Amino acid sequence: MLRFGDVVTAMVTPFHANGDVNYAEGVRLAEHLLANGTDTLLICGTTGESPTMTWEEKIELMQTVKVAIQGKAPIIFGMGTNCTRESVSQASKAETAGADALLVVVPYYSKPSQEGMYQHFVAIAAATKLPIIIYNIPGRTSVNMDWQTVVRLAAIPNIVGIKESSGSLEQATMIKKNAPATFLLYSGDDYMTLPLLSIGGEGIISVASHIVGKKIKEMIVCFKRGDHTRATELHLELSELFKQIFFVSNPVPIKYAVNKIGFAAGEHRAPIISLNQAEKEFMDGILKSYNII
Repeated sequence: MLRFGDVVTAMVTPFHANGDVNYAEGVRLAEHLLANGTDTLLICGTTGESPTMTWEEKIELMQTVKVAIQGKAPIIFGMGTNCTRESVSQASKAETAGADALLVVVPYYSKPSQEGMYQHFVAIAAATKLPIIIYNIPGRTSVNMDWQTVVRLAAIPNIVGIKESSGSLEQATMIKKNAPATFLLYSGDDYMTLPLLSIGGEGIISVASHIVGKKIKEMIVCFKRGDHTRATELHLELSELFKQIFFVSNPVPIKYAVNKIGFAAGEHRAPIISLNQAEKEFMDGILKSYNII
């Protein structure tokens, strides 16, 4: 089975000043991430502002990065809509385009039942041979996929894991307890990485790894080798950063930080807007306190 490692970075999408995708800077950022603790790249997730990108832009960014990194790491492609038919089509097209795996979000806005969610993912899994990671993020979709539904889906061979962003350690525990041992439990929240590791989690699909990837990697490696004291020290050290990079909606603070460390990540596409001056000063203070800038 394809392995994704300890740290998957949900990469921001760089834009030019005119709003076009900056593919070259996407490559430069991807190479930087892989040199600084990232094991796998997630392209066109929420942090990558996928809701404001066209399908053609998403595929071109994924393919451009894939060619550039020359097999150094897997690429997970973020996808999924609240329409099962469209999501099935996307999965097939993403496989043809060269994605290594798919991160598929739980259907948003429509508020389907648990059975509706189950059937949605069954249909997508049947349309591709690629490994699929479920993305459960109730704060953005308005619905939570219950652990029982996750466990049912975990029986499907190419549904290999979940990015669990419900914030519920109880739910994550029940998934780990009842799903097959090979089913991958990834934290979708940097703050929850260490707690999920403690119940058998695989690692983190991270935002903070753009700026502290080596320390996040060290924390996970230390925990897995039994150095829980050092892992806890790192979690406590990074905890305030993990909190503050979400002081307004992701990906606004992290994209600002990526710009500050020397990448031309650019601004955002509407309706997302950049930090105001007071928010920039607040973010500068956080970054300086961690010696990031």
